Amino acid sequence: QVQLVESGGGSVQAGGTLRLSCSTSTYAFPMYYMGWFRQAPGKEREGVAVISPYGGGIKYYADSVKGRFTISRDNAKKTVYLQMNSLSPEDTAMYYCAASPGTAGDVFNTRKYPAWGQGTQVTVSS
Repeated sequence: QVQLVESGGGSVQAGGTLRLSCSTSTYAFPMYYMGWFRQAPGKEREGVAVISPYGGGIKYYADSVKGRFTISRDNAKKTVYLQMNSLSPEDTAMYYCAASPGTAGDVFNTRKYPAWGQGTQVTVSS
């Protein structure tokens, strides 16, 4: 069972920045697609950003965060990051890290991710 632990959430004003981290102890970390998802109250969980295994050369972003958020990974540290810039109140949500051995191209499908972290809250005030 892959265990994931997120950190870095908090409260910021609109226009601010946050950097989320997600760490694991599993030796297989480099082999996993790693994704960030978020869920606002009353809404379904949605994909934010996903990074491919190993070198992380392929990255996917939701349209709503393109140009503002950046996903990256450090395989030596077994950690995936989400740099969030130009935050807006619409970004307020619980952010979850997730790991998948393979998404078959459906990178934002939550059912493709068997391992999830506990979430970290991001709150952006106007």
